[in-house]
Parts: sequence; C-alpha cells; structure tokens
Amino acid sequence: MTRVIPPEDRYPHAPLPFRPRLTWPGGARLAVWVCPNIEHYEFLPAQQGSPRDPWPRTPHPDVLSYSLKDYGNRAGVWRMMECLDAHGIRGSVSFSMSVGDMFPEILDGMLTRDWDVFSHGLYNTRYHWNLPEDAERAEIEASVAAWKRLTGRQLRGWFSPAASNTLVTPDLVAEAGISYLCDFYHDDQPTPICVRGGRLVSIPYTMDLNDAVMIGAGAAEGADFLRAGLDMFETLYAEGATQPRVMCIALHPYIMGRPHRIRFLDALLGHIRRHEGVWFTTGAEMADWYLANHHDAAMRG
Repeated sequence: MTRVIPPEDRYPHAPLPFRPRLTWPGGARLAVWVCPNIEHYEFLPAQQGSPRDPWPRTPHPDVLSYSLKDYGNRAGVWRMMECLDAHGIRGSVSFSMSVGDMFPEILDGMLTRDWDVFSHGLYNTRYHWNLPEDAERAEIEASVAAWKRLTGRQLRGWFSPAASNTLVTPDLVAEAGISYLCDFYHDDQPTPICVRGGRLVSIPYTMDLNDAVMIGAGAAEGADFLRAGLDMFETLYAEGATQPRVMCIALHPYIMGRPHRIRFLDALLGHIRRHEGVWFTTGAEMADWYLANHHDAAMRG
C-alpha cells in the first residue's frame, strides 16, 4: 500500500520566534525573490476530470478570457523583463512548460537573463486534483523531461498548476529530483518538507502580494499592490534584523505587465533596492543554501 503522509505531518511544528536563527549569505536580513508566472492557458483545455472550469464565461469558447491571458506572452512579459533588467534582478519563473515550445522567444529571453525556473505544470489549465498517483507522477515527470529537453538542465522547483496539489504531490516532486516546492503558504522562512524519500524544501510563495489574487479578482489596482508591497517589506525587513525572513513578489505578465501597472512594480523594486541587507535571490539559490545550512537541523527539531 502506498504510504500517505497526513498534511499536518508534512512539516515540523516550529513556532517562528522559538527557532534557531536563520542565516542568509552575507548576513542579509531579508531574502527577496520575484516570481513572474509565465503561463499558457489552453483555448479549449482538457479537463482531466477536474471539478473546476478554467474559463468563467459559458458557453465556450471564452474568447475574452483567453485573449486577456494571452496578452502576457505577447506583450506584458517583455515589459516585465525590462523592468527587472533595470533593477538588475533575476526572476524565478513559475513556468508552464508548454511555453518553451510555443513561445521560444520567451524561453530565450529567460535563459539569456539566467532566470531560475520552477514548473507550473505543462499548462495552467490542466489541474492535478483527482489525478491518480501514477497519472500525477507522469505529469511531473513530463515537466522534468521537458526542461531537460529544452535546456539540458534538471528542473529545480515545483508549483502545482493553479495550486491543484494532491496528498502525494510533495513525495512525487522529491522523487523526480526536484529541490523546492511552492505549494505551501505557511511561513515566512523556508521549511523542510517530510517526504517518502529524499529531501525537499518549501520556499515561501505568496497568495497575498500576488497580482492575480489582488488585481485579477477585481478588488485592487496597481497602487494598492504597491502599498501592500511596501507594507510587507517594511515589516519583514524590520523583523529580519533578529530573525531573517523571505519576501515573495508574485506577478503575472498579463496583469502587472500592463502599461498602466508596470510603474508600480518599478517603484516597489526601487524602494527595496535602496535598503542594505537585502538578498535578491532565486528559489534554487535559497533551496541550495537552506539544504546546506539548515535543513537537517530543522528536521531534527
């Protein structure tokens, strides 16, 4: 029988104020990683037994919703790349692996900039809910194989498409040789994840400072995103003086890459860059540092 680790046992209970002090390279007090979600949404997606319809307007086809998403890969991503270039920041891309074949110019732009990549599945319209273990394993292995074929590199990170994880996703991710996971939103620091075999690190991703959640849902605009980002930074930066933290900025080119919003991302990054003790980093760099310096001790408690 396949062993299933209960969700409440996936990571050790360790209240943040009582942990040993986390360290970052150079004595940084805050690690900041910027995560563009470069995705593809199928026009007529395969449902794979999912209870969720990716397109809100029926009957299909939902031309409006599809074309709004497609803006990101046609226009918004290039504006976002220019913004990050201006600040000397490498992105950590939540990547629909199909984009590598469908939009090779985007892949080339990412590789030229030496951006990190974590898989967001093959498409962001193919969810993993209800998948049997072997089927989910095949989806994860397909992402690993795609990245190896496109770049010759091992895939380092994983974020389930539309956060559609299952009870065994961490085990399958570790089994595939992936180092870090973005499916948990439970902490301000990396944490070890208990898996059936190997080692896996949860890197803090955010559903709070996330333009798809804030702006895509229609509850906020670019100025609100900037205000929330400044508030988040000031708190984490102050707390990081005694116990270093992680700040994630989650972006979508079809949202924050719009011409009326990019200035707010530019302002947020500029404000953060004016502070000492900030490590602009990637998911793979954080995972490697944590595995080398903190993982085993954290697992021992």
